Amino acid sequence: MAYERDILDEFADSKKPTRYPEATVEMGLVVEDRSSGFCGDIVRWNAEAVTLRDAKQHLRHFTWKPGGFLIAGRPVTLVRPAASPTATTRVTASGSVASGDGRARVAKASRIWVEGKHDAELLEHVWGDDLRELGIVVEPLHGADDLAAMVAEFGPGPTRRLGVLLDHLVPGSKETRIAATVNHPQVLVTGHPFVDVWAGVRPKVLGLDEWPDVPRGVVWKEGLCAALGVPFEGFWPRLRNQVRTYADLRPELVGAVEQLIDFVAED
Repeated sequence: MAYERDILDEFADSKKPTRYPEATVEMGLVVEDRSSGFCGDIVRWNAEAVTLRDAKQHLRHFTWKPGGFLIAGRPVTLVRPAASPTATTRVTASGSVASGDGRARVAKASRIWVEGKHDAELLEHVWGDDLRELGIVVEPLHGADDLAAMVAEFGPGPTRRLGVLLDHLVPGSKETRIAATVNHPQVLVTGHPFVDVWAGVRPKVLGLDEWPDVPRGVVWKEGLCAALGVPFEGFWPRLRNQVRTYADLRPELVGAVEQLIDFVAED
């Protein structure tokens, strides 16, 4: 006699995870994140996330998740391409697929300014391949108090764009007041909420859940090293070199940098 399904079978089936068709990621594939509705083409990916770019050139990073995306309105599970032993594709630390022979282009007139040496080193460490391919130079300001005057001296224009990355760009901060002094269509001033670029590195790279609290009035870098019980001298190179890809940085910092790169690359 044939076995007949009963209500317990149906209940068991209802508890099984839904299986979605798989779609292999590829550059330019247009997908939509189901949870947020953000829609764009795939511009990069790594082991932790896939990056989408929408029609306004905004970038967002989404983790791999079963049935987490829509293609032509149908839910799919995005998967990374199978590794090929003969593949020559190289993925940069920023998650981009490297193109060309890796040689730098002639530098454009456009620039990205950052507040200090460590900011510039971190951008080179993660985005250096992309910056060289685009011909974009990053320069440290060594202080942004006179930003408006420096921008005027730079002389921005249609083929001479300027992007500025500021630390601690939060309501009421000195940096926010400085940013408000610059108003030019060929200049984009943005930043991240961290008091220093060091804090834009995820503490997990050193095996920590969070960075220690630093008392008010104490220089954050020095207070951090004191709380960790490590010498200040030499700590930054150690921290920087623990960053392998953009996934080791806080998303607020990643988003700000990539917004600036996109902006100055449009000239």
